[in-house]
Amino acid sequence: MNSLMNEHDAEGSADRPVRLAFLISSGASHVLAVAEAVRQGRLPHCEVAIILCNIPGAHGAEATRAAGLQTVTMEGRGREQRDHEEAIDALLRRMRVDLICLAGYLRTLSGAFLRKWPDRVLSIHSSLLPAFPRSQPVAQALEYGAQVTGCTVSLMTDALDGGVILAQRAVPIEDDDTVQSVTERLLVEEHEAYINAIGNMLSGEYEIVGRKFRRRALQEHEAHEGAVPGFEQESAPMQA
Repeated sequence: MNSLMNEHDAEGSADRPVRLAFLISSGASHVLAVAEAVRQGRLPHCEVAIILCNIPGAHGAEATRAAGLQTVTMEGRGREQRDHEEAIDALLRRMRVDLICLAGYLRTLSGAFLRKWPDRVLSIHSSLLPAFPRSQPVAQALEYGAQVTGCTVSLMTDALDGGVILAQRAVPIEDDDTVQSVTERLLVEEHEAYINAIGNMLSGEYEIVGRKFRRRALQEHEAHEGAVPGFEQESAPMQA
């Protein structure tokens, strides 16, 4: 049995919020939705620490800066993946980030990077995985004649779109739907799915058992009450 995240145990960590980082390439609607959920108190003991964008001039980065969120552009084009990821990793650690959320990030993270942040990198995909993985999932669903599609938030692993599922939300497909119309309805559900997935991860009420993300037994959850939700360490452990 493998719990996803345990309490902070570092000195003073119980007094600070869990810190989120978002990696983006273009848009930022997911970031802004989560930031608003934090502001509304829907994600207690949590804050958006930093947004990292890999494309200079991206409108999403401008939107997050306008919203008062700390945003850094770290261009990936023309850099070796290892060097770029080492720079990202160093920045996230300086910012004392606890959880990394991918939101329209168009570079694939390497296994080496993901192993430095085990069970701490979330990704969202516009289908009900394992259906319609990889690119153009809404178009795939329409072409296949699916009557329902949706979105999935999962943990990022070496297997593309193959990590443990944390949250899913469904969207019906109507006869006259287009890729654009489904995508627009789906975006609302994606925001809620991301907020729910983050909230459940940080609540201390859930654990990973095999491929299942499930609620803890009541007695085990009670043993975690009173702790800042979800972490054994105040940031991911450094790895060689």
